[in-house]
Amino acid sequence: MMPFTELVPATKNPAIDWQTMADAFDWFRRLADCPQDPAFHAEGDVGIHTRMVVEALIGDPAWQRSDAEARASLFWAALLHDVAKPDCTRRGPDGRLTSPGHSRRGQIIARRILWSIGAPFRQREQICHLITHHQVPFYLIERERPQRRLHAISLQTRCDLLTILAKADANGRICAGRSRLIDNVELFAALARDEACYAQPKHFASAHSRFLYFRKEDRAADYEAYDDWDGHATLLSGLPAAGKSTWLAANAGNATVVSLDDLREELDVEADEPQGAVVAAARERARGALRATRPLIWSATNLGHQRRASLIDLCADYRAKVRIIYFETSEAEARHRNAARDRPVPMRVLERMLDRWEPPDITECHALDVCLT
Repeated sequence: MMPFTELVPATKNPAIDWQTMADAFDWFRRLADCPQDPAFHAEGDVGIHTRMVVEALIGDPAWQRSDAEARASLFWAALLHDVAKPDCTRRGPDGRLTSPGHSRRGQIIARRILWSIGAPFRQREQICHLITHHQVPFYLIERERPQRRLHAISLQTRCDLLTILAKADANGRICAGRSRLIDNVELFAALARDEACYAQPKHFASAHSRFLYFRKEDRAADYEAYDDWDGHATLLSGLPAAGKSTWLAANAGNATVVSLDDLREELDVEADEPQGAVVAAARERARGALRATRPLIWSATNLGHQRRASLIDLCADYRAKVRIIYFETSEAEARHRNAARDRPVPMRVLERMLDRWEPPDITECHALDVCLT
């Protein structure tokens, strides 16, 4: 597999060897088999659009002026921005082609691709969130109260890079409303500048203020929340064999530990069997700790945003501050460690986990630590 940076073109006379790209990546070849609605993409299939977007990107002086890391992030985001369209495209009742959910699905697919070629964690997540939000600049300015979504984006990736990507996406297509798309991208950038989060994350008065802002619709971003929460909960997150158990053995202290692996053994439930009884028992133990204001550690993979959200809601109900510790290792090391376990996680279970793999971000919690092992 070719290195993460090898395909990124130089800024002087940039060009792409598309045949090399097709030879290297099956996911890239699939794009040419995916049609698009000609009303929005008269240029043709997703493969044609992707090439046009990448070429528009590397021809943009804003891309050429960016530093090497930003150029690489943008290049891969452009290359992968529609990677999920072959899986998501369908015909609606009116016969029109649509691709619902392809942005969120695309960031999950892109994460696996970038993990497999050794992209650095922080940069990989920046790219994946560029993919998640790649359509947002086209419409955000037309929505009511767009600031909250904008602030979240600034904490997950960079609004300045998203602006450059969205312009390339607009210029890399043939459609009647392209000028409006570009105008909306400019307005998105102007709003981000006004909100002081164009090239930097949105600033909040405190971690607690930020946490409540993203949970309560009536909060203002500059409101400094009164902090009287005295509970503490730590959620561990990461693929199997990423280092959670090792950390837990050294750091549990006097905390109440809720471990789904331990509960599975206790209840004699395999990882590929229904987990309802395990989760119910875990939540009841967690409630006991939270009610007593004892420190809580919840040890599980917690890979999906929705799964974490239900646990964070539980902690917030008991006014417990939430710290997430995310663990990750390389693909080869993860598979090696899993195979060496007394009870390896079956491959079919691992595949299901990878299919919903969304590492946590700072919009979800009071504090986020990343442990690369």
